[in-house]
Amino acid sequence: MLLRSLALSILSSHSGDRRVEPGDLVVARVDAVLLNDVTGPLALDVLEETGALEARRDRGPRVYVVFDHYAPAHNWDAAKNHRRLRSLSRIWGARLYDVGAGVAHQLLAEGEVRPGELVVGADSHTITYGALASFATGVGSSEAAYAAVTGELWFRAPEPLFVELRGSFGPAVCGKDLALYLLGLLGPEGALYRSIEFFGDSLREMKMHDRLTVSNMMVEAGAKTAMFPLDEELMRYLRELGVHEEWSAELRFEGGSRDISVELGELAPMVAAPPSPTNVKPVEELEGIEVDYVFIGSCTNGRFEDLAAAARLLKGRRVRARLLVIPASARTLSLLSKEGLLDIFLGAGAVIGVPGCGPCFGAHMGVASEGEVVISTANRNFPGRMGPPSARVYLASPLTAAASAVEGRLVDPRRLLR
Repeated sequence: MLLRSLALSILSSHSGDRRVEPGDLVVARVDAVLLNDVTGPLALDVLEETGALEARRDRGPRVYVVFDHYAPAHNWDAAKNHRRLRSLSRIWGARLYDVGAGVAHQLLAEGEVRPGELVVGADSHTITYGALASFATGVGSSEAAYAAVTGELWFRAPEPLFVELRGSFGPAVCGKDLALYLLGLLGPEGALYRSIEFFGDSLREMKMHDRLTVSNMMVEAGAKTAMFPLDEELMRYLRELGVHEEWSAELRFEGGSRDISVELGELAPMVAAPPSPTNVKPVEELEGIEVDYVFIGSCTNGRFEDLAAAARLLKGRRVRARLLVIPASARTLSLLSKEGLLDIFLGAGAVIGVPGCGPCFGAHMGVASEGEVVISTANRNFPGRMGPPSARVYLASPLTAAASAVEGRLVDPRRLLR
């Protein structure tokens, strides 16, 4: 049975309900636009240069402005851009997430983006919201500005790539390990301009934090979007966030033909070695590499469930490598405080950072030094991404990161399970 593509279905519903096939060029209505404090100023430049700032339609798409990459501002230029974007938010009535609110790709997943929506963001990891059964993709700053003003944008309809997920994760294996496994399988262009669409019996058990992580990282294989269907788990997640709506049955689908099939029970803890997120190996093949610094956070693995898993492993232990923990949002930080998990991190010797991107972007708040070895739960490890080009960054799950911080060397987290 040939599966129906969610991506094509959403593009169809947002472009006049005409049938959309892979490769078609469509002009589609956009529901929401994201700007952050890196790309937002560039979009604002375009708006000012073209005189389009005042041309935004009264009933345009929702616009979100998030200060996450340079938050708090690390220099005068960043502070100036924050001020410009605060002004833009007032003029447009945009939703502003100011310093300390967190990472856009967690904040907009906390009840803002809804199933069936078409969302664009001037940030490549906008693809994260595909976990919410939405068509979400990154665009350039000029395109984001155009979409915010006109409420529409053109797209080339992507060809779907169906991935069947079967079974359950084994001990100390999670969504990050699945994401890394798929990147190793696909390579940097294996899903170029494709819509990766997940289905299978595993979805009955796969929680939203894992789905968000998987969707987030598929852009590293070139995917245009990476989507999970509307199901009971997604509706439960949204209800807990206070979202009670009815959605089209078109957003659901069952099993059928597939391009890739993954048995989750056969996965081991994985790591992406330098110089790219697709240079993936099982952790046990690289065990023993000495580690200087561990970062647990980012839009990939800074969610409550990620940090709670790391805290469980760290409880009663002290770290040998320095450890930085940054919650993905203020809500996450609040939950950690209520559950007493901050005390576990502090007791283990960790430093807690302000909710946001932290050092992932390489701008501030904990970049590495020359030649250091870093274990990071973020999504990119290109040379120079998180410090000088000589720093070597390994991407891993929160459990692998926490275990490596304890041992001071890269280690399979299953060895430290109690």
